[in-house]
Amino acid sequence: MILLGSLVNSLAIIGGSLLGTVLRNISEQTKDTVTKGIGIGVVALGLQMAVKTNAFTLIIISLCLGAMLGEALKIEERMNHLGLFLQKHFAKNNGNFAEGFVTSTLIFVIGSMGIIGAIQSGVSGDNQTLYTKAVMDGFMAIMLTASLGLGVLFSSLPVFIYQGLITLVASVLISYVPHTLITILMAGISQIGGLLIIAIGLNVMRLTKIRVSNFLPSLVLMVIFQSLQYFYF
Repeated sequence: MILLGSLVNSLAIIGGSLLGTVLRNISEQTKDTVTKGIGIGVVALGLQMAVKTNAFTLIIISLCLGAMLGEALKIEERMNHLGLFLQKHFAKNNGNFAEGFVTSTLIFVIGSMGIIGAIQSGVSGDNQTLYTKAVMDGFMAIMLTASLGLGVLFSSLPVFIYQGLITLVASVLISYVPHTLITILMAGISQIGGLLIIAIGLNVMRLTKIRVSNFLPSLVLMVIFQSLQYFYF
């Protein structure tokens, strides 16, 4: 089954979120400490992804143009509205629902592991990377749900759609894209994704309020710029 890896990943998030609801009754101080711990871990992951780069110029251009496009499209606002819509219908008494949905969706979606794993699944049917990510996301979902609420559970849907689409596209396009270009694109996506993950971690720790969702177009722009550079420069 070509989408098995993405399905397992989504189910792990759902399972972790359900387990996390059991921990909702822990003290606010404990929740705050756990949340800060998650933030530190997320920042560390982002740093690990972002430091290996020799394309600073493309990264800065992609981030700036991507932010402008994201602000124009109001991506962060739309994601918050979606979270509030889900809160209204599924968790009316959970004031952190939208924040939990948006934060967890970004954490689970942004990053090279999901992209690379989805591509591997589409190209060769190898789901091992996505299975590993599923374990990590499951444990992360437990902690995020304990601190941010049931909105985390609903992030399983965009994760499945996002990774599933990459898998399907990869299965079709692999014969047309040079292997060298794929390697370059994965590195660029990892570097941009790492910076966005750092921003997420800072937000989780309440140190900043960066509208990370509005930077998502920078991932697409990075792919476009690197593809143009590969073929024409």
